[in-house]
Amino acid sequence: MSFSHTKPFVLVVLSFLSFGALAHTGHGDAPGFLAGFLHPLTGADHLAAMLAVGIWSAMTTRRIWVAPLAFASLLLTGAILGLAGLDFPFVEPMIAASLFVLGLLLVGQVRFPLVAGALLTGAFAIFHGAAHGAELGGDSPVAAIAGMVSSTALIHIAGLLIGRLLLARHVPWARLAGGGITIFGAGLLTGLL
Repeated sequence: MSFSHTKPFVLVVLSFLSFGALAHTGHGDAPGFLAGFLHPLTGADHLAAMLAVGIWSAMTTRRIWVAPLAFASLLLTGAILGLAGLDFPFVEPMIAASLFVLGLLLVGQVRFPLVAGALLTGAFAIFHGAAHGAELGGDSPVAAIAGMVSSTALIHIAGLLIGRLLLARHVPWARLAGGGITIFGAGLLTGLL
């Protein structure tokens, strides 16, 4: 691979590393639904994980909707539990670990049985949801969670479309993006230790 092919990968990796401090930003005076909708889009860790789930699913299984649906469903479950005040241990390390693992799955184009892939992504989603739920209280938590799930679904759809496009063109960008996501997750993990 020549430098001209690796240059975009280096830029992607560096951009992921620069977003580490922006993982859970506030949304100012945004109302409930909008605050929830924006939350996954403004946290690079959540955005990367949700895109990775969609891309990985599109590239490794015929039923491309199963892992994203499991992620969104268990994200909702985790958000409701977090909003209810249930204190999940190791939320941030598990979010970082999800990036590391999902990135590796993309790099290796790892194929799992359908249920195993859904369970893996769903297990990570519970922690992402708990982090969201703990942050999305406010005046209208139900609207905020509805916005978060809507945004998550759209991010998964974008990931599925990207994955199918890359698969059809046999482009190695998914592996490169997976490497960037893995490095991002590793950076977050080392920052938490």
